[in-house]
Amino acid sequence: MDKGKLSYTVCLVVLFSLLLSFTLAPSAEAGKFKKEYKMTVVVTPAFYWGQGALKFVELVKKKTNGLINIKPYWRSSLLKGAQLKSAQMVANGVIDCAMESTINISPVFPECNIFSLPFFINNFENLDRMEYGQTGKAIFKALEKKGVVGLAWAENGFRQLTNSKKIIRRPEDLRGLKFRVVGSPIFIDIFRKLGADPVNMNWADAVPAFQQGVVDGQENPVGVLIPVKIWQYHKYATFWNYLVDPVIFYWNKKQWNSFPKDIQKAIREAAVEAGRFEKALCRAGLDGGKSLSILKQEFNYTMKIPDPIKYMQDKGMTITFLSDEERRAFIEATSALYDKWIPKIGKDIYKKALSDMGR
Repeated sequence: MDKGKLSYTVCLVVLFSLLLSFTLAPSAEAGKFKKEYKMTVVVTPAFYWGQGALKFVELVKKKTNGLINIKPYWRSSLLKGAQLKSAQMVANGVIDCAMESTINISPVFPECNIFSLPFFINNFENLDRMEYGQTGKAIFKALEKKGVVGLAWAENGFRQLTNSKKIIRRPEDLRGLKFRVVGSPIFIDIFRKLGADPVNMNWADAVPAFQQGVVDGQENPVGVLIPVKIWQYHKYATFWNYLVDPVIFYWNKKQWNSFPKDIQKAIREAAVEAGRFEKALCRAGLDGGKSLSILKQEFNYTMKIPDPIKYMQDKGMTITFLSDEERRAFIEATSALYDKWIPKIGKDIYKKALSDMGR
């Protein structure tokens, strides 16, 4: 064989070897990871929260080049409906990750009850200052101490009041009415303090309770009220922003620490982006045009219901907004609960929240 042919042959062999190595590399890399990572989610894609979970799954796959594939399990099916146990299950490694409400993880992380202090936060600006300030950092640190890594914030929204009986503008308007509430002790305390009769039940039981008149009302964010068609059961809604329901993307700490830095970075970026998308869904039409613009400009997404308040009014609901004086009456009626709950939440977290909000 002459030298020219030999050089040509050598080049082909080297080129083939390089191509083979590039072809095999992703498979070898993929072998380091699980075929599927399980994520628990309370709701379904019918809700903005669920749509945020789908966005996270999509972005993680894209940003990790298909190495990390997450499967969401809806309606807390991995927990057999026991949604309050998600934090323990992720910390123990039974479930890989979660997109979970701070309300549901508050039994394990009492610091999260800072968001449930009545009439404490009141608006999106204060909420953002807390989440991305000292308060949010302290909460993520608390999560990590117990075995989970907080990745990013999303939300379910400010919780509003609906009922089938009357317009509610003052604390005394709640007296004697039965309200379905979240099964968290601070919710029970708030409604009792306002003179109402709080009833803890899951949503499957709540709907027939509304229909039969066993329960008069409930409290939930707009992102829940519209999908469940609350106007079928209740005519009256009071937008009082009495507390808010943030959502956190979090991952099992041990597994997270086993990921290479580039994979961690990709997953965290996906969580931040999905959280921004999901927050904009929840806030659309409630913060002027800000979130509608974010959805259109950043995600090329147009809301089907750009004005949720008008939409609910068009369905026959009477929507009430509290005046400053009316809000003060509710603040005064529930102020004693701060003495009980701040020590449970942690005085340090409370001070951080005040500082973040500039109070």
